[in-house]
Amino acid sequence: GWCPLSPAGAQTTQLLVKPPWTPAVLWDWVTLTRQGSGTSGATTWYKDGQRWWQGGPNHFIVTERGTYKCDRPGTGFSQSVKVLNDQLVLRVSARAVLEGDTVTLRCRG
Repeated sequence: GWCPLSPAGAQTTQLLVKPPWTPAVLWDWVTLTRQGSGTSGATTWYKDGQRWWQGGPNHFIVTERGTYKCDRPGTGFSQSVKVLNDQLVLRVSARAVLEGDTVTLRCRG
C-alpha cells in the first residue's frame, strides 16, 4: 500500500493497507499496519469514530466492515481507511495517481 509522505522532520502515524487496492473489501483479508515511531503498546485503534482497541498491536486482519484509523501519542491520528463488505467493487491501485498516468481498473467480486 501507499503511505503519503509527511513534511520534512514531521512525525506522523500512517496506516499501511494490504492488499494495496482501493476500496478495501473484507473478502481480500485486509491487513492494516500502523507505521510510525513510538512503542507498540501506545496505539489506540478507532472504528467508525469510536475507540475500539486501546494498546492494540501494530497490525491486524480486519474482520468487520467499517472506517478504521489509529492514534499514537505525539504523532496523532492516521488517515482513515474504509473497509467495505460489498459483493462487487470497481478498484484502482491505492498508490498516488497523477494526471497522465495509466490507471488499471479492476471489477472484482
